Amino acid sequence: MTDTPRSPANAHADAAALTPAREATAPDTDGVWYASYPADVPREVDIHSYASLAQFFDQCTARFGERVAYVSAGSPMTYAVLARKASAFAAWLQDVGVKPGERVAIMLPNTLQYPVALFGALKAGAVVVNVNPLYTVRELAHQLKDSGAETIVVFENFAKTLEDALPGTRVKHVVVTGLGDLLGEGLNLKGRFINFMLRHVKKLVPAYRLPQAVTMLAALEAGARRPFAPVDVKFDDLAFLQYTGGTTGVAKGAMLTHGNMLANLLQAKAWTGGQLDADQETVLTPLPLYHIYSLTVNAMIFMALGGRNILIANPRDVKRVMKTIRHERFSCMSAVNTLYNAFLDNEAFRQRDFSGLKLAMAGGMATQKAVAERFKAVTGKPIVEGYGLTECSPIVTMNPVDLDHLQDFEGLVGLPAPSTLVRFRKDDGTWANLGEAGELCVKGPQVMRGYWMRPDETAKVLDADGWLATGDIGVMDPQGYIRLIDRKKDMILVSGFNVYPNEIEDVLAAHPGVREVAAIGVPDPVQGERVKVFVVKRDPALTEEALIQFCRQQLTGYKVPRLVEFRDTLPQSNIGKILRRELRDEEIRKQAAS
Repeated sequence: MTDTPRSPANAHADAAALTPAREATAPDTDGVWYASYPADVPREVDIHSYASLAQFFDQCTARFGERVAYVSAGSPMTYAVLARKASAFAAWLQDVGVKPGERVAIMLPNTLQYPVALFGALKAGAVVVNVNPLYTVRELAHQLKDSGAETIVVFENFAKTLEDALPGTRVKHVVVTGLGDLLGEGLNLKGRFINFMLRHVKKLVPAYRLPQAVTMLAALEAGARRPFAPVDVKFDDLAFLQYTGGTTGVAKGAMLTHGNMLANLLQAKAWTGGQLDADQETVLTPLPLYHIYSLTVNAMIFMALGGRNILIANPRDVKRVMKTIRHERFSCMSAVNTLYNAFLDNEAFRQRDFSGLKLAMAGGMATQKAVAERFKAVTGKPIVEGYGLTECSPIVTMNPVDLDHLQDFEGLVGLPAPSTLVRFRKDDGTWANLGEAGELCVKGPQVMRGYWMRPDETAKVLDADGWLATGDIGVMDPQGYIRLIDRKKDMILVSGFNVYPNEIEDVLAAHPGVREVAAIGVPDPVQGERVKVFVVKRDPALTEEALIQFCRQQLTGYKVPRLVEFRDTLPQSNIGKILRRELRDEEIRKQAAS
């Protein structure tokens, strides 16, 4: 843990090669993007509009009290009720001895319990550790031990995983909850029925033994009986340990302060101008709120707008999603490429009335041109891409909300957000100019403090001047718009030529017989590496030969895949991002075994 990370003492090209002499010469990219800003977007935002996320939450819930904040399984929760329950949970945390700065883990899918636990913990001054409910015992144990969390809120479906992961952790307080618990005041008939079905009919709750656990309902009832003592949470206090693989190594906790998160939501709110706050917006939220993208965009930004969130607990069950939203109208939605693709393959989604849709947002991974074009053909609206990463809370760049002037999908991730500087660093450590590719580096109030308890890892990506090396290769055009080329570590080297997986995947995604695709490099004794693609078919008759021939028509020879493997599914992250790393690891293991 470090407040002023030192420069890396290794050959890592991101920060080590930067010298004062090179820093003195700014690239011609600096500030060029301001001329392309929408007329009502400021260059800078007042990041100190709120002292903390707790103050932000209190002001929003007071202002929008009677509005519906969240809808889960058809049941609404107003801002006023959310405020009352979050305060009760904060009071319970205080009652069991949780002090400001202590870590509280939240292991919940998109349910009403998540915002209650989230904002309750923040009001108590705790540091939230978001946990993927689908984690294995090993992954969960690592995160609990690394963060030092002493309290955890867990969905009962995953309580057995927690039981097995607890040995060796510091966890003392466990809160267990079921899907139906907050679907109304108290445990009403609907909630009881849903819990009974999940536990006893569908058998989705494995038996577990956590004798120290209390239920979420019991914790809220106990907290409501005692006064909550307001906590003086500071702007620079830690708000989240948001775990990420980062650019290297094992999962690390990105230290995000209240100020980091507030800056990012205020940057995004300023960017939307008056386009999204005339009436109450309803946003479809299929991405998990424990992921930084959905956390900031859906939970925070739409709270600032008094928005209504439709929570989807399991977005991969597309038929269930369509049933859940069949009577809903939403003006905004956020998703990733794979989820948009899955929705577009569903007839019920394609037949919806999209006349009220204002904004479809994408992030987390590159949006493929074929998917973007299908979405616009179906909905009449473009997918508005942005770019960010956990270490930046997460938003770095955004496209204008009104993209109707773009006739075709251009693959641009937008312009740097207000109060944000972006440069591109070449392999020799110098800054790239317009049109020159390099590693995207970011400087701004949303950039993390560093990685929790890992000063060496922090120093690899964050230099003493505050520039964060993202690990993404990109380029800026004369208007200041940024195009990402690919992840630096995913680049394939074929006979000395750079091959970017995104380009190959984009070409293959346009084939009508392809549903999903991932490209990686596999070792080759002659070429160094050769391109291999993994494909999920849309057309069962699709052949390897047909795909390779399709690529030969659109790619130069060294980029054409030499190996094709068909699969039923591809490994994905919790938000649906295809994990090339797992595919590479599989190939390495295969080669080692042979």
